[in-house]
Amino acid sequence: MRLRIFTEPQLGATYETQLRIAKAAEDLGFDAFFRSDHYLTMLGSAGDPGPTDSWVTLGALARETSRIRLGTLVTAATFRLPGPLAISVAQVDRMSGGRVDFGLGTGWFEEEHTAYGIPFPGLKERFDRLEEQLQIVTGLWRTPEGERFSFSGEHYTLADSPALPKPVSPDGPPVIIGGFGKDRTPRLAARYADEYNVPFHPVEDTAAAFDRVRAACRDEPGRTRPMVYSAAQTVCCGRDDAEVRRRADAIGQNAEDLRKGGLAGTPAEVLEKIGRFAELGAECLYLQVLDMEDLDHVELLASEVLDKL
Repeated sequence: MRLRIFTEPQLGATYETQLRIAKAAEDLGFDAFFRSDHYLTMLGSAGDPGPTDSWVTLGALARETSRIRLGTLVTAATFRLPGPLAISVAQVDRMSGGRVDFGLGTGWFEEEHTAYGIPFPGLKERFDRLEEQLQIVTGLWRTPEGERFSFSGEHYTLADSPALPKPVSPDGPPVIIGGFGKDRTPRLAARYADEYNVPFHPVEDTAAAFDRVRAACRDEPGRTRPMVYSAAQTVCCGRDDAEVRRRADAIGQNAEDLRKGGLAGTPAEVLEKIGRFAELGAECLYLQVLDMEDLDHVELLASEVLDKL
């Protein structure tokens, strides 16, 4: 089981704060540092000092780290055109020496689109655009050097693109698709993804989602590579109940609710629940750390959870 630190900088985090926790994650032995791709907090606060762009941030972190993988859970397809997005991600992958994982989703939070003047079409169109973006981004990366890439879709058209720059791997960074949809999400994951992620659902619901994607992979013509199955869970770990409550209070949540719906409790409790996800076939867990200033929390997770796996 690989453990990854997953952050939500739109809640309020400077680049320096993100750098500190990313370097701590690397030094403490975690597999990766991931961040969300949002421009507005969902909790009603301003999110001071304001949003930081995910790929600008990851480009900087690529030069400040040397081992951990870097990525988004997940990039919103509504935020960027697919050609420039392919360029940005390939460049960050090059800057990191091939350590990028690329999560892509429809985009879902309408208010942040309104706040920053980003079009927000209906759900069907967002899924249509997501599928075209997956075709374009992976197609640009996988076009052999010296050849050209063209694409004609309902929403995007590319003509005679040099398909540069290239990421480190000829296949491009691993693609992550997440979500809980019962129809289109499994099909898109089976067709395009190297990893399928279920965010913030109970173990039983995660098992059902994994099974839907396994079935879609069996039905997808030509799919031979294995799928990595992963989950994301809010983490709130403490040496005792008082420390768990203190950390829950710091992020504005109830400790008992987190125990029921997340990875909350003592290290032993957190390890037990990680084991339940492992039994489903999850190979990777994203630990959503909401208080990015609490590096003692990350150190506790490393010494009493990661080191015990």
